[in-house]
Amino acid sequence: MDILLIGLIVGGFILLLIFFHFVPFGLWIQALSANVKISLMQLFLMRLRRVSPSTIVSGMITAHKAGIKSITRDNLEAHYMAGGHVINVVNALISASKANIDLPFQMATAIDLAGRDVLEAVRTSVTPKVIDTPPVTAVAIDGIQLIAKVRVTVRTNIKQLVGGAGEETVLARVGEGIVSSIGSATSHKSVLENPDSISKLVLRKGLDAGTAYEILSIDIADIDIGKNIGAVLQMDQAQADKNIAQARAEERRAMAIALEQEMRAKAQEARAKVIEAEAEVPKAMADAFRSGNLGIMDYYKMKNIQADTDMRDSIAKPQGGSEKLPESK
Repeated sequence: MDILLIGLIVGGFILLLIFFHFVPFGLWIQALSANVKISLMQLFLMRLRRVSPSTIVSGMITAHKAGIKSITRDNLEAHYMAGGHVINVVNALISASKANIDLPFQMATAIDLAGRDVLEAVRTSVTPKVIDTPPVTAVAIDGIQLIAKVRVTVRTNIKQLVGGAGEETVLARVGEGIVSSIGSATSHKSVLENPDSISKLVLRKGLDAGTAYEILSIDIADIDIGKNIGAVLQMDQAQADKNIAQARAEERRAMAIALEQEMRAKAQEARAKVIEAEAEVPKAMADAFRSGNLGIMDYYKMKNIQADTDMRDSIAKPQGGSEKLPESK
C-alpha cells in the first residue's frame, strides 16, 4: 500500500512537471499581471510550434508598457519562426516611437531579417555616427603626395536599410572623392591652406545615394605631406631613358665590332688569295722559261722594277716612334 502511494505521488509529480513544461503557467500569470491578454492554450500551442513563449510574452509586455498597440502575438510568432530577433525588433520600435521616427512593424522585421541590427539603426538615426576612414593617399598636380585622415558623420536612412549599401561603400566613395579632389588641385599648398575645400567638394557629389546612410558632414582630421611622387617619376623616367640609351649604344658597339670582324675576315681572305697567287708566280715563271716565252733579260728587267718599287715603298713609309731601331752589336 505504501509503495502504491509513493508511485502515485511520483507519477503525479512527473505529470505536474510535464504540465508546467508544456503549459507555462508562470508566464500566463505574468502576462495577466501586465494586462496582456493571452490564454494558456495559446502558450501551449506555442510549445507545440517550437516557439519560445517567454520571448513572445516578454515582447508583448514590453510593447504594451511602451504604448505600442500595433504589435500582436501572431506578428511576433511569425517573426520568431522566420528566424528574427523579436526582442530587438520590439526595442527598436519603442525607440523609434519615442524619437518620432516613422518605423512600421513590417519594415522593422524586414530590416531585421535582412541581417541588419534594426535597434542600432534606430539609435544611429537619433544619434549620428562618426566613422574614421583609413589614411587616404592622393597626389596633387604638382606631384606632391598628401595623406589625409577623414571623419565622416552619418545618420541611418531607415528607408534604405533594406537593399541599401553599407558602411564599406560609404568609406570607399568618400576615399574616391578625396583622391579626386586632391588630384584636381594645382598645388598641394592650396590643399593645405584650405582643407575644407576637399570636404565641400566631396559633399556636393552626393556620395550617400543608394546607401543605408545619410552623410551629414565630412571633416578633414589631418593632412600629412608624403613623397614627391613627381620627382620620383621623373627620376625613374630618366633612369629608364638612360638604360635605353645604354642598350642602344651597346647594340651599335656590338654591330661595329661585328662589322670590324667581318672586314678583318675579308682582309685575311684577300691576303690568303694574294699569298696563294704569289705562290703560283714561280711556277708560272718556270713554265715561261721552259716554253721560251720569258727570256733572261726580261727576268732581270722585272727584278729591277720590283726592287725599284720596294725602294719607293720603303721611302714612302713614315718613320714613326713605334718602329724599333736596329740594335747595335
